[in-house]
Amino acid sequence: MKGPALPALKHATLNEALAAAARTPLGLVFVDAGERETLLTWAQVYGRARRFAAGLRRLGVAPGERVALLLPTSPGFMDAFFGALLAGAVPVPLYPPVRLGRLEEYHRSTARMLEVSAAAVVLTDAKVRLLLGASVAAARPRLGCHTVEEVSREDGDLAERVSPESLALIQFSSGSTVDPKPVGLRQGHLMAQLAALEAELPPPVDRAPVGVCWLPLYHDMGLIGCLLSAVYYPGGMVLIPPEVFLARPALWLRALSRHRGFVSPAPNFAYGLCLKRVKDADLEGVDLSGWTHALNGAEPVSVETLRLFSERFSRWGFQAGSLRPVYGLSEASLAVTFPPAGRGPRALGVDARVLATERRVVEGAREVVSVGRPVPGFEVQVRDELGHVLEERRVGRVFARGPSVMAGYVGHPEATARALDAEGWLDTGDLGFEADGELFLTGRAKDLVIIRGANHAPQEFEECLEAVEGLRTGCAVALGFTPEGENDEALLVLAEHAPGAGAAGLEERIREAVLAGTGVKAHTVRVLEPGTLPRTSSGKLRRSEALRRYLAGELTAPRKVGTVGLVVEMAKSALAFARSGRDE
Repeated sequence: MKGPALPALKHATLNEALAAAARTPLGLVFVDAGERETLLTWAQVYGRARRFAAGLRRLGVAPGERVALLLPTSPGFMDAFFGALLAGAVPVPLYPPVRLGRLEEYHRSTARMLEVSAAAVVLTDAKVRLLLGASVAAARPRLGCHTVEEVSREDGDLAERVSPESLALIQFSSGSTVDPKPVGLRQGHLMAQLAALEAELPPPVDRAPVGVCWLPLYHDMGLIGCLLSAVYYPGGMVLIPPEVFLARPALWLRALSRHRGFVSPAPNFAYGLCLKRVKDADLEGVDLSGWTHALNGAEPVSVETLRLFSERFSRWGFQAGSLRPVYGLSEASLAVTFPPAGRGPRALGVDARVLATERRVVEGAREVVSVGRPVPGFEVQVRDELGHVLEERRVGRVFARGPSVMAGYVGHPEATARALDAEGWLDTGDLGFEADGELFLTGRAKDLVIIRGANHAPQEFEECLEAVEGLRTGCAVALGFTPEGENDEALLVLAEHAPGAGAAGLEERIREAVLAGTGVKAHTVRVLEPGTLPRTSSGKLRRSEALRRYLAGELTAPRKVGTVGLVVEMAKSALAFARSGRDE
């Protein structure tokens, strides 16, 4: 499959694109939990970033050095991210500590990412810094840890010229199957991706292009798909902190209505969360008719969730044709395939048994959704184990090639060689098939559950659990394991009960749902406390890590951290800073 030609690039680098956006009256709108809004025009973003770039140079950051950002969605993130770019440095967005009951795990992961990205400095804010001591002390970045306010304190002005070949960004892969790897993206990669996105998401003709985003800015869909796309158009972007969305999902829909947002992406769970948590009373006066591109990606797509979402919110002008299940990954800068605009989701009914045993597609009851055809400039192939391109409706490994595919994993030549071949083809690690010129995904190769010789995608079992009463939405994983004393792989289901629901009867309901939906009997079902299953920084469930912890007896609920516990963690952080000699 081959996408259309890539349009001519508007700019050579992000630095040039930001300077051009600064000449428009558009910009960013920050929405808080009380729905209060703060406007920051692109001219203000550019001016603040130039001042911040000068501050980084005074601090000792040289062009090409890596700058780690551990910041919430805020004007401070814009200062640090665009300031690093204008200083000729390379921003490395990382996630701030959000799960206080998992801080030890957080510090190990963050210290590792700081080390492998060779970060020269950590930039954060005063609140987040209170908990970062252990991470910074373990990694010991050359210039220590500083707040955005400290770096911006003095006046200055700097805007380095960079080339399309310059490294522009290090973003870590999701880490759903292995530890996150540092993906190196050049300025030219990002420009090509942004041009492809604009071609797939053309701006409306009757108003300025405004998007709405609640996704974290350390994740590619939020950072590249939303923030950097708004720079490239240029357009406006309404930003809601992810924790605010999770607490009040109606704010997402209300912001789309208030600002006539034409595009907003989200993972599948967000659409399901709106179905459960948004009340009719929350949507008084809301008009969703302007939301013409409701993208669904970053995790498996449920056709049933999209149907229910369309039915429920059609009362407020939402159109089913706006839903667009999409596919991409960090190593491609983001997007690889998009379905046609305005069509709505397309699904094929397949025979799950034949798909699992023979890896071919015949008509059946299990619905698999299309994620479309390659975006401009991209090619996609589905290959067998020997590397041969498969005919339509045969399941194989998905490979992609295009102008925004990464240069490689920074500092990991062996991993790069495994992922990229000499012709630039990227092994995505995903499984799928082609039908009628479109790509259908069936799972991750490393997540396959092999039972009696049949290759089952875990989603096949997990989809059966969506309607199980008492189960926490999107918090169940299906895994293959070899029980003690047996030789063959069997099905293990790990599932969290809903907060306040308890575990009574849930194990049996899970068993019944899996058997009814797939004909496969689960060997072992474990009901867990909420928050037990490990996740990536972007919220994806880490199936392989969940299995490792289960087998090691380490799959435990996060400890509860109250006010006293938080004070203790802050004191430990301060002590770690002091001991490391980095308490600036």
